[in-house]
Amino acid sequence: MPIRTASLHRQIEKNGQKLHQAMLSRIHSHGADDSPSDQEQALMEERRILKEAQATRHEQALHPKPKAPKFVAHETRAPKEPKAPKPHKEKAPKAAKPSKEHVSRAEKAAKKAEAIQAAKRAAKKSAGKGA
Repeated sequence: MPIRTASLHRQIEKNGQKLHQAMLSRIHSHGADDSPSDQEQALMEERRILKEAQATRHEQALHPKPKAPKFVAHETRAPKEPKAPKPHKEKAPKAAKPSKEHVSRAEKAAKKAEAIQAAKRAAKKSAGKGA
């Protein structure tokens, strides 16, 4: 199983705890003079490998990382050939539109006033007939 690229500190700590437990159980049962067991030797080897990996990572961290180029150089293209100009068609001049009759502001106001007067007269007539 590959080692994670994150910190190895936690793995070394766990390995040290397992190794310590193995050493204590061996010393407790056989005495301090007895040689280390296979499990203890495997844990020591694993710890050594982890510490070497940690040292190499620390060494790599001291060196700057290679940076990617800020831009990619583009290949220069040949310039496009100019297109031939299109011939313009002669258009006949447009006929002028007839002008519309414009109603002035004063005429609009007078027309509105007449409409109001007519509405008042109609209201008076209808009120007089109903009585």
